[in-house]
Amino acid sequence: MNTTLRPYEHYVDMGLPLAQRYPGHWALQRIKFLFNERSEKGFPDEPLLASSQSHGVIAKSDYATRTVEAQKDLHLLKLVEIGDYVISLRSFQGGIEYSHARGIISPAYTVLAPGPMSQRGYFEHLFKSAPFVGSMSLYVTGIREGQNIDYVRLSREYIPVPPPDEQESIGRFIRYIDLRVNRLIKAKKRLIELLNEQKQAIIHQAVTRGLDPDVPMKPGGEVWPGTTVPRHWHLHRLKDICTIQSGLTLGKQYLVSDGTEYPYLRVANVQAERLSLKDVKTLRLPSTEAGRRMLRYGDLLLTEGGDPDKLGRACIWRGEIHNCLHQNHVFALRCYQNAMPEYVQMLLNSSHGRLYFERTAKQTTNLAATNKSMVYAFAVYLPTPLEQAAIVEYVSQAVAGIDHVLGTASSEINLLREYRTRLVADVVTGQLDVRHLQLADVPEVEESCTDDESDDSEAIGEQDSLELE
Repeated sequence: MNTTLRPYEHYVDMGLPLAQRYPGHWALQRIKFLFNERSEKGFPDEPLLASSQSHGVIAKSDYATRTVEAQKDLHLLKLVEIGDYVISLRSFQGGIEYSHARGIISPAYTVLAPGPMSQRGYFEHLFKSAPFVGSMSLYVTGIREGQNIDYVRLSREYIPVPPPDEQESIGRFIRYIDLRVNRLIKAKKRLIELLNEQKQAIIHQAVTRGLDPDVPMKPGGEVWPGTTVPRHWHLHRLKDICTIQSGLTLGKQYLVSDGTEYPYLRVANVQAERLSLKDVKTLRLPSTEAGRRMLRYGDLLLTEGGDPDKLGRACIWRGEIHNCLHQNHVFALRCYQNAMPEYVQMLLNSSHGRLYFERTAKQTTNLAATNKSMVYAFAVYLPTPLEQAAIVEYVSQAVAGIDHVLGTASSEINLLREYRTRLVADVVTGQLDVRHLQLADVPEVEESCTDDESDDSEAIGEQDSLELE
């Protein structure tokens, strides 16, 4: 396939929020003339739906992330047909979602039924494109958690409408690009998975057997079943080697008449062995209250729960942000002199730590959580401080090459996603012409090659479905 893409030959300057110019032969239509608002109710036997920024509107039974389940007054929920579009309580963050299933959804949402000029292949991608999501900020009402889309204002907005055959070409091209980009991402994710397994094996060997192959050994016992450990290592509980500082309880009423704005860390900021500071929230509270939740250099951050893969992640705080606090779902472990934070971090992130939290966590349908008592009860065989330092240094050098390749693979995945995002934006707004491309057979969907970004972005979550009073 010749993938050389060029602009259209003729444009008109319109200065609309989506783009400054559009192909001259494209029409401009107000959203309210392209879609009909659907407000049908009285279908209590239809399946419940969930709206997700990563998967669109799907059956709640297929949704793997926490949602609030409607239990009564189901006849008041809105009907959604396959092919409809849904404006949810988080659409200002991720766009308008395409519905892949028939069912019922919260009456707080706006349901749009497409008209004859609205083909899925084009509008499904336009409504999720970066320019469109960016323009949604113009139609937001409310503040902070109460934000929503004012559909009356949005419905009056003009959007570009290519001819029907061109809408089909655009949809086909995007499916083609998605298929190929997702295959590359899937291959790189598999590489990352294999490298992480290799890294875990190195860490497990070091923290269970030490560095001296000739040292006398003893059974790990019930604490570390199936392993042997150096005989001179002593068994401790985490409460013997550190204290735990609890974090801020969000939603609590803090007196803020003389408060200060403080940054604070959430579960999303604490990854295994690293911090993610691309989205740090702030909260205003009194300095006396903040002082009890302030992080200190060298604190070991540990996630309390969420999705099962987010439980028990640990990394070290190096004072990256001045006067930073932490949410109550993130513990701050402060190690005593007999324990190096770097060594305890390895233990918590090791397969031993993973297994402990999986076995002891409080489990719900899709969530897992631990607590301070369980963290304190975490058992470790602790070497001397000198041995801890030697093991940390050894592991750091042994996994340096692996970490470099992991970082490169992760960067390449981000670049592929950025490339796809930019390309889709240019195509759906008419900045690039795809009409001349001769594409091979492109399937409607390729489930095995979808790029699941749920680990990188927050799903809509608790407000997806509302229980009616």
